[in-house]
Amino acid sequence: MSEAIRPGPRRLGVLGTLVRDTIRHPGLSRPVRAWGGVAYALAALDAVLPPGWILVPVVKIGGDLFAEARAYLRSFARIGDMTFARRAPQANNRVELVYSTPSDRVETVTGGVPGWSAEELGEFLPGFDALYVNFVAGRELDPEGARRIRDEFAGPCHADLHSLFLDLRSDGHRRPRHLPKGEDWAGSFDTVQMNRDEFALFRGGAEDPPGAVAGALAARAAMLVVTLGADGAEIMTAGGPRGTVETERVPVRAGPAPGDPTGCGDIWGATFFAGLLGGAGPAVAVARAHRMARAKLGSSGPDEFRASLAAAEPHSLAAAEPLSFSRPM
Repeated sequence: MSEAIRPGPRRLGVLGTLVRDTIRHPGLSRPVRAWGGVAYALAALDAVLPPGWILVPVVKIGGDLFAEARAYLRSFARIGDMTFARRAPQANNRVELVYSTPSDRVETVTGGVPGWSAEELGEFLPGFDALYVNFVAGRELDPEGARRIRDEFAGPCHADLHSLFLDLRSDGHRRPRHLPKGEDWAGSFDTVQMNRDEFALFRGGAEDPPGAVAGALAARAAMLVVTLGADGAEIMTAGGPRGTVETERVPVRAGPAPGDPTGCGDIWGATFFAGLLGGAGPAVAVARAHRMARAKLGSSGPDEFRASLAAAEPHSLAAAEPLSFSRPM
């Protein structure tokens, strides 16, 4: 069935959490205090979203930072609708990230706004042509909300499951956890992103990684992508009958680079999904995401990253035709 074409620009909903970060990294001469969380994805999408698309942030913002956050969101050129940047009575999310090595860190969380209920999703899902979901806090959606996206949203949707794999302790520290019903979470979106450690938790110690993703690929998911840092990424897709899974490795051709990795995964996922929306094949979209994430290492915070992009012409991800997702009937 062909979908009706809405007049005007196509609308990409960006659902996540806007965070105030304090970053303490051995490569930095002093702590960096900046917006974080979904701000990294917005910075990438602002630069590489294909022509004809606008960004619509779907974020709940703590009352203590509401005015400042709204002004910040307006600084993104591609944001075309602020209707769903909503005030919440709680204190806004704040995270301190303390790196013990260039890549290992401890996160401490204070404050925290609630997620979006399945009922609230009904306010905006019909108005979007595509949806990007970033689990920054880990409570942006509950399982019922994810199922509603799976069952009702017709456009392409991408999810970075990141903080679903983190428990929040009473002292504000996050620690890794196995994700209950991980296949249901992953099976609620078209493309799903995890890093190497998250994938290990997702598969629950299974010796056969492709077998661990077959359930998600049998639901809505068309593709699972596992990012491997300097080792590239693996694309996992359904390979045919009997639940087989095909895996393709896409390397990082430029090799490893030093720098602050905060937000690299968010920039990677946003660039990857923008590539798919622009019609790029998965391997090409992954290669472009590698380049953007690697470029982020030279800056700290999304605003330094945005400034670095403004100083250099970003890679265009536009293409003539959008990617079609085939789903089980």
